[in-house]
Amino acid sequence: MHTTRFAFRSRDCRSDQPTGRLALVFELMDMNIYELIRGRRHYVAEERVQNYMYQLTRSMDHMHRNGIFHRDVKPENILIMDKVLKVADFGSCRGIYSKQPYTEYISTRWYRAPECLLTDGYYGYKMDMWGLGCVMFEVIALFPLFPGTNELDQIQKIHNVMGTPPAEVLDKFKRYSSGHIDFNFPQQEGTGIARMIPHASKECIDLIQKLLLYDPEERLSARQALRHPYFRNLREAEKRAQAAREAQQASASVGADASGGGGGGGSAGSGGVTNRAAKVARSHGHRTSRQDGLQMPVPPPGGSGALPPMAGGPPGAGASVGTGASGAAYGGSVGAGGAGGQPTARFPQQHAVQEQIQVQALCSLIVHARRSLTTRRYCAPLSIRRTTRAPRCHPLDSSRSCIHSKSTRGSSSSSSSHSRGSISSKRIALIRATRALA
Repeated sequence: MHTTRFAFRSRDCRSDQPTGRLALVFELMDMNIYELIRGRRHYVAEERVQNYMYQLTRSMDHMHRNGIFHRDVKPENILIMDKVLKVADFGSCRGIYSKQPYTEYISTRWYRAPECLLTDGYYGYKMDMWGLGCVMFEVIALFPLFPGTNELDQIQKIHNVMGTPPAEVLDKFKRYSSGHIDFNFPQQEGTGIARMIPHASKECIDLIQKLLLYDPEERLSARQALRHPYFRNLREAEKRAQAAREAQQASASVGADASGGGGGGGSAGSGGVTNRAAKVARSHGHRTSRQDGLQMPVPPPGGSGALPPMAGGPPGAGASVGTGASGAAYGGSVGAGGAGGQPTARFPQQHAVQEQIQVQALCSLIVHARRSLTTRRYCAPLSIRRTTRAPRCHPLDSSRSCIHSKSTRGSSSSSSSHSRGSISSKRIALIRATRALA
């Protein structure tokens, strides 16, 4: 098994204290890029090449932004598993800000940048981008771009494809060379990249050419390469995925806040409904008692003052008051079953239980109706609510006027007047029904 098939992560280290041995845990990958293209008769799909090269460029950008460069980018050191690509073999990496000169004979010859071949160790992190361009071409063409047998042959093969660089560029390299290479290269145009991979797209060829610029100062950096039009689709897909993740996280946080805050509001609202129901029950001659921490209306002994059954309802109909997450709806669910709208008795004290259920259902229904009406009526901001709210009327108090036809906010419209009129009619119907039940 090849050791280059493993990607090392520094956190996966295990030490044996008694023996003093250090064990490194590596991640097993399927293959490397060289094994992917070796002996292949058909070209790799363009989408797959694009995906791999985008991940490789991102890995280069990550390393360079963290102050290191690989110095040995080649297909054997790039591992893949399905659609995932990882860079391995960091044994030759160096700090970007470390002092030059570096090691002269670094990187594999076929993927060695011109500044590594022509100078005495005066190169930088842009040599990784040259290797990335060579790997990208090899994955697309299925053969190496510059397979030189030695350093001179390597430079000659670079010139055969890319052409002889200008004299100004060669003078830069000559200043950092000890004279082991003759810089009097013959002038030639070069065949170019496009003729060698005619099946590649224009954006792909343009990116390879900019990654293989002779002058490292003009060569693309990893960050600039990620912004190239060749990776436009992947960038957009990545942005959409990031936006979807952020939206999911935001919805999850909002849901957690609503469930946490709404639970408290719902419990408080249930208590408020029960207390209001107790007040209404007391006005009908009932007394209240504590049951499970809540005030429940209990009919007096003898059944005097009990409310009649709810008339007009279908058999088995009951009042239901839902509990919302925001606490806007109150109470629980009160069911009444049986024929003729009569609640079904399930306990020994049938009459008392029936009267208790009727009182609780009616009071909860009244409170819920009042809550919905007042909420729809007073929809102004909080600062306006505190100063301009009209007086609220008790639904069972006939001595007060419960119809507020005029608004105290000073401005009105046709829609607001229409809503006030509908609310007033609903209040009148509610008061009449309450009085009829009483």
